[in-house]
Formats: sequence, structure tokens, C-alpha cells
Amino acid sequence: MQIDIQRNVEISLSKQIYQSIIDRIRSGLLQEGVQLPSVRDLSKQLGVSLVTVVKAYQELEKEGFITSIQGRGTFVKVKKSEEVDKKEETLSYDWQLSVQDYLPRSQFARFHLVPEKIHLSSSMIDPGLLPNRFLEQEIHKMLSNNPRILSQYGEIQGDAELRNAMHEYLKGFEVPTTPENILVTSGSQQGIDLVARTFVGPGDVVVMEAPTYPGAIDVFRGRGATILTVPVDKDGMRVDILQNLCDKHKPKIIYTIPTFHNPTGSVMTLKRRRQLLDIAQSTQSIIIEDDPCSEIYFDKKPPASIKSMDHHGHVIYLKGLSKTLAPGCRIGIVAATGSIFNRLLAAKANTDLGSPLLTQKSILPFINSKRMLDHLKKLRTALRIRRDLVLELLSQHSPDGVSWVIPQGGLNLWISLPSWLDSNHVLLEAKKQQLTFLPGSACFLVEQENNHLRVSYSYMNELLLHQGITTLCNILHSEISSKKVSGSSPYF
Repeated sequence: MQIDIQRNVEISLSKQIYQSIIDRIRSGLLQEGVQLPSVRDLSKQLGVSLVTVVKAYQELEKEGFITSIQGRGTFVKVKKSEEVDKKEETLSYDWQLSVQDYLPRSQFARFHLVPEKIHLSSSMIDPGLLPNRFLEQEIHKMLSNNPRILSQYGEIQGDAELRNAMHEYLKGFEVPTTPENILVTSGSQQGIDLVARTFVGPGDVVVMEAPTYPGAIDVFRGRGATILTVPVDKDGMRVDILQNLCDKHKPKIIYTIPTFHNPTGSVMTLKRRRQLLDIAQSTQSIIIEDDPCSEIYFDKKPPASIKSMDHHGHVIYLKGLSKTLAPGCRIGIVAATGSIFNRLLAAKANTDLGSPLLTQKSILPFINSKRMLDHLKKLRTALRIRRDLVLELLSQHSPDGVSWVIPQGGLNLWISLPSWLDSNHVLLEAKKQQLTFLPGSACFLVEQENNHLRVSYSYMNELLLHQGITTLCNILHSEISSKKVSGSSPYF
């Protein structure tokens, strides 16, 4: 079991061990019933004291993640203690546990696509709201006119026609770039990964918002980065706290989602965007500006991108089209300048030699057409109706002590529960009723604020949204009522 210990940070060693094991459990990398190393073996492996490991294990057992069986060892907690003794067919694969891996965390994948009937966990758009028929017709037309396209590789940097089209499209977001400084990726997730594998190594300092997009946490943790977090309020990242952090630690990367932040939905003010850029310039840091869905605004357009104010090449801008246009095509772009761009292009070449040409050509006719403008307008209207439905249902049915942030755009709504109520336990109850959401713990690195959850109102139709939010509120009523009756949390 690989655990990266960082001795030059303020987080205690026992807390790092505790958090690493939780991350692996919640990511499915340590499954129920798996035996953990003994205290003595783990302390020797990590070069820490026995007391440090004992403290981490005690906290994990207290929180219900592991269980110790006298004379046998310590195991990942199972639903029934006797299951540890069961001999299943999978035991023939036990030898694989001795193979070292370097995946400290992969939580997002567990909540991305799930079998539950009411799927509120992933911020995807209802396929019925996307231009599927038009894209189908364009693909048929394209293959009819050029059947050899299936036999051709695309450029590593991306199809030249698509890069020209994206250059025009990005003008609407005040993103100054050129087709030569655009790199086509397999979605924004690959963009994050390319930046991480190019510029982040063990011990490099990365600053992220707390909470933030779980997929980005997974990537930077996998690079062995020292991750520092800055809280988010209604105006975005707290740049005053960021400044204090940067005075002590010089970050290499500052990752932010300034527009319709995932998961909270907040929008960073123009003033803070300028301050953030000033900080990056003074510390010689790189800003990753992740912009998944700034097109989805409900009242007014969000402020100009941070990239629009960047005159010295500090900002790497990521834009995905999967959310708003064609998830199956997995098209995103990275916009950067100077040697940073050249190095990202080299990383792309090493990764996959270029994104598929077919999917790039498929969306090309749509990007800058009037049909795209009409599609986005209808999409904003449809999603606003669904957001308003969720807000109305929460206002009518949620119990006291539950609050939420009203998003002015985007796909998600951030809900806060009473401090003692763990959304992971609520999720277990929800799954029994074929309902799922994203527990807030997946969006935090070290804070372990478990009393939050994210619901996405963009994927389910209004009937299923109504059923799902009503069911969620009923579960919350039940959990909070049990606390009032017993006088203590039902989880301890």
C-alpha cells in the first residue's frame, strides 16, 4: 500500500496516513475485508513511529472505516464482521495485493456513472437537451463525403479547422488566443492531467479551492503534489487567504474554477480575478482556469475570464465541450502561450499522439453556427426551469438545519447539512431508494467536511427530479429526527 508522507507540511503525519487510507477506501482501491499492514510493518515502511500509525488506525476505527480483530489483524470495515472469514472465489486474486500501485485516490470515478434510477451525482446534461439528431446527420454527411476519415490520424495538436473554429468561439468569452496556441484534448480532464504530468512532481505545491472538483484532486494527488487549500465563499476563492499561503509557500500551480464553481456554484468577482492574477505574477505561478460551463448562465453573463487579463502567460485556460454539446465526442481545448504551450503539446504527443479526428470533425459544423447559439439559449432556459424546481422543492420539504447556495448558472447545487450529519451515511440510505448524489467529502482534500452534498439538476427530467429531491428531503427528515429522539448522532 503506497502512502506518500510529506514532512515539510503542517499536516501531522498521523493525519496524512489517516487521510490516505480513507481516500483509498472511498476510491475502491481498498475494498471491504482487505487486511491492512500491521502497525509495526506500516511504521517501518513509512519511517514513522509506532505511535503515529497507532493514532491513525485508532481514528480510522473510531470513524468506522476499519476494524481490528484480536489475533488476526486490521481490516477494512465490512457490513458484517463475519464476512472477513468468508472464502470467496475472488480470494484467488489475493496475490495482486502485493503488487505496488501509485494511485493514492480516484474518488470521482465511483460517482460518475452509477446504476441508480435517479442519478443526481454527476454534472452531466440530459441527452434529450443536446443536439443529437443534427450531429448524427453531420456525421453521416461527413462519412459520405470523406469515407477515408476513419483511416486517418489527426494532428497531435488537434484538427486545424477545429482550432480555427474554437479560436472564434473563445472570442465570446474574451479569451485572447490564436489557433496556434490551442491544443485539442480528450475533454477537460485530459487537460488537467497534461498540466499535472508536465509541471507537477512529488512535493511541488499546488493550491486548490476547498471544496473543488474531485477529478482534479485525484490527478494532483496522483502526482505526489503537496496540496494546500483555500476556502470558497459566495465571491469565489478567498484571495486574502491565498495571499497568506503564498507568502509562506511558493505554489507552482493554482487551480481554480472561477465561473459557476464546481461544486458550490459560486462566481468569482472581477476584482478577485485580477487579484488572483496579481498573486500568480508575483509568485511566478501558473493558474489553471477551468471553465466547464460558463455558457450556462441564468441571469447575466459572468465576468470576463482570468485569461482575458493575462499578458504574461501565467494562465492555462481549459474549456470543455462535453457538458454543453456532445459528451460522446469528449472534446476539450487547452489555451496557453510560450514555452508552457510547447511543453503541453509534447505531453499530449506522449499521451496519445492526438485526439480522434472523427469526433473533432463531427462537432465542427456546429461550433460557430446560429444553431449553436439557439441551442445554448434553449439549454439555459431548460436548466433554469430544473434549477428552480429543485429550489422550490427544497424550500417546501427540507428540514430545519439544511441550507443551500442558489447557483446563478452551471449544473450543480451545493447543500449543507447539520454539522454532525455525514452525507456518506445519507447516501447509503438514498441508494436503498435508487437515488444517488455526490457526497461532499469527495470534494475536499484534508478538511473532511462531511456534512455537505452536491446534487446536479441537469441530468434527470423534471419528473425524476421531483421524485429524487422529495425522497432526499424525506431521508434528511428521518436522519435529523432520529438525532432529536436519541439526543446523539445515530452514527456513534
